[in-house]
Amino acid sequence: MNRIGIVSVTLLVLACVSELRAGELYKATLLTQTGEFTSGIEGPAADNEGNVYAVNFGKQGTIGLVDGKGKGKSVHTLPEGSVGNGIRFDKRGNMYIADYPKHNVLRVDAKSGNLSVFAHEPEMNQPNDLAIDANGNLYASDPNWGASTGQLWRISNKGVVTKLAGNMGTTNGIEVSPDGKKLYVNESVQRNVWQFDLSKQGGISNKQLLRKFDNFGFDGMRCDVKGNLYITRHGKGTVVIIDPKGEIIKEIDVLGKHPTNLAFGGKDGKTVFVTEAEKTRLVTFRVEYPGATWFRNYGK
Repeated sequence: MNRIGIVSVTLLVLACVSELRAGELYKATLLTQTGEFTSGIEGPAADNEGNVYAVNFGKQGTIGLVDGKGKGKSVHTLPEGSVGNGIRFDKRGNMYIADYPKHNVLRVDAKSGNLSVFAHEPEMNQPNDLAIDANGNLYASDPNWGASTGQLWRISNKGVVTKLAGNMGTTNGIEVSPDGKKLYVNESVQRNVWQFDLSKQGGISNKQLLRKFDNFGFDGMRCDVKGNLYITRHGKGTVVIIDPKGEIIKEIDVLGKHPTNLAFGGKDGKTVFVTEAEKTRLVTFRVEYPGATWFRNYGK
């Protein structure tokens, strides 16, 4: 082979390696720079255009949008005294935001962009993370950090609030299984992951321990279409993936010690966006399967 041929082959190999790395699964990369969000960065939720939304962009009480190239901007300012945490979208594109200081769930209308109070419940400690089912009903975790206790709430698609459970540990991450038959909730301080049977009417029963961890706390979590749970491990700086039986599949380093939540998105639902509070930025990694809620909203 002549010199030109060797150079051509070398360039081809390098291009292939580069492409492989670009598509490498479960390898975290930076999406935004440190400092664009506050240390309250939380609540990611993604559309099908490669954009991700997260709370507290630039300052507390805002919602930021970050595109697939990492360029961010503030798109909503919440009412005075309100601060967002978890975010979810329904099938129509309406955005729901857990407003923990005001004990609200806020709603941004998909068509008009108007922001309103969708539900208010004074008995909530502080609505934290949100899950949503196929009919647009929301489920909210509600921790009391000082007492290391927590509650669970259901907010119907009409805004009716019902307490599902009290006397739990510090309830945090919450998710509905892809088939809608299970509700998963984790407890940050106690390091438990619980599963409940979820009825068609939105009631829960048959509480079972899916898995207990020996160290590090939990924060937000999501399911993929296979029913695997992705859980942020606050203090450890990872996202752990467990299967529907509670067995650990994989753990991913997310380039900071305090991941707060995650969401599936991108063009195919196979990009995971992680909010990370230590360095106040978003990181991403690619996975094999799309997120369950993303696929229900946007999949074909």
